Amino acid sequence: MQAAGNGSARAGRFSGLECYAGRATLARMDDLLERLQEGIDGLQETRATVEAGAPWPLAAVFDTSEEASWGPPEVLSHLAEMATYWLGEIERVVAGDGTASVPFGRVSTDTMRLGIIERDRSLPPRELYDRTVSALQRLERRWPTLTETELARVGLHPRLGEMPVSAMADRFIVSHLAEHVVQLRDVTAGAS
Repeated sequence: MQAAGNGSARAGRFSGLECYAGRATLARMDDLLERLQEGIDGLQETRATVEAGAPWPLAAVFDTSEEASWGPPEVLSHLAEMATYWLGEIERVVAGDGTASVPFGRVSTDTMRLGIIERDRSLPPRELYDRTVSALQRLERRWPTLTETELARVGLHPRLGEMPVSAMADRFIVSHLAEHVVQLRDVTAGAS
């Protein structure tokens, strides 16, 4: 089977949606990289306020329950781990042979994810910002080197199903980063 978006039988959940096309164009790549840079810039704009407010209290509940309330330590530790994690998952799918969907990813209740957030949320904000930006810059360097064949490779996410590499960076890194930048701005609104 071929990847969704290129006339194949594997239409899947994300076919027909512009941002989930099986074949990324140069314009879509440029758009993703522009939005990634906007996310990095937005994250950096929160840095002075977050660092000045440190040390922040650690959330009593930081899991996926309705009672969870993430502050800067939890958001930053998650950003640092998620950028590296999802870039690795993209590479896992790219390394596949292209004949079958490659299992990848996790869900928000993943114990390793929550464990890393718990472990790293006590690190100084400067360390978490540096880790996050470094991982995002790795994506910025790697993304333009992917071929159309690599971008069309399909992974199988445990909740979302089949997804081409061309959609993974947007869904799991770039859009997710933008959501957490807004969250950081909201939780620090009265701190500056």
